[in-house]
Amino acid sequence: MTTTGIDASTLPEPDLLRELQHLHETRHTTFLHGSPSALAEHTDRTAKLEDEFLRRHPEREVDPRRTRAGESGA
Repeated sequence: MTTTGIDASTLPEPDLLRELQHLHETRHTTFLHGSPSALAEHTDRTAKLEDEFLRRHPEREVDPRRTRAGESGA
């Protein structure tokens, strides 16, 4: 599969965040109504951008309520 868009590793931070936000906003519609190839492309692009974000921010703030240990409210 050939991914469209600029390589995630070359995107400046504001562009990376903007692209991620757009993909997250369009995920549901793509999932429900996109062709199989559109869904595959969306999934691939999202994964690449998310991986790049995590690479840049390995110590990002994690909400304890969004962890397995925090799911019970403990």
